[in-house]
Amino acid sequence: MHDWLRRFDLPDLSHAGPQLGLRLLFALLLFALGLWLAAGVANLVRRMLKRARVEPTLIPFLRNSLYGALIVLIAVAVLGYVGVPTASLVTAVGAAGLAIGLALQGSLSNLAWGVLLILFRPFRTGDWVDAGGYSGSVEAISLMHTTLVLADNRVAVIPNAKVGADAIVNYNRRSTRRAEVQVGIGYGEDLERTLAVLRAMLQADARVLGDPAPQVYVSGLGDSTVNVTLRAFAQHADWWPLQMDLPRMTKQTLDAAGIVMPFPQREVLLRRASAAS
Repeated sequence: MHDWLRRFDLPDLSHAGPQLGLRLLFALLLFALGLWLAAGVANLVRRMLKRARVEPTLIPFLRNSLYGALIVLIAVAVLGYVGVPTASLVTAVGAAGLAIGLALQGSLSNLAWGVLLILFRPFRTGDWVDAGGYSGSVEAISLMHTTLVLADNRVAVIPNAKVGADAIVNYNRRSTRRAEVQVGIGYGEDLERTLAVLRAMLQADARVLGDPAPQVYVSGLGDSTVNVTLRAFAQHADWWPLQMDLPRMTKQTLDAAGIVMPFPQREVLLRRASAAS
């Protein structure tokens, strides 16, 4: 751009006052034209981003960043045309940018992570996630913070740098979710009958999906019980009610079938002291 502006140089008049004023006026006109062109380019890019269905939160940031960069380039080119040494100016701008960057290191880190979270979308508004040490529903994603609504209706505003620096667990990324409950039955119970009764209970529930099929299996042998685990997949809208109902349904089904869930038991052996002692 600097070479392009040199085409408008006014030869043999640079040492005269009126001609210098004319040069400054022409430089101002070029700067105004540059601002108009920069705004046009930035607005064009904004329309292209909207057509590309880029995240709406990110579009103003990208548009304004491009517009600011174009203004800086135009200003440096125009000052070079007027005769201001641009090398020292660029060095000063770079030093100022470095100082500002160091002073705002935390904020810039949040901003960078905010852009990445919006671009790669590990979660969306409404998803239930574990992020930044909190578990809750995503209420908003901004360039600096992510807002979660916790289970007890508290609101957590988490810096994006903390969200991005840790593992993110998204419970809504898939369309289904698994419910699970474990129950203990007595060692004297008919194991195959117990498994069949519990499997039939799951298959009879309309909320339980057939694919993947529900599972009922022996998961361990305890001190007093045989541990049986029930697993069933459901749609997200049905998962929480199913998870809450499973313990009650399992207890009622086992009671109706006469299958005992024993209490923890211990055998106590008492030894009497001998008469000689």
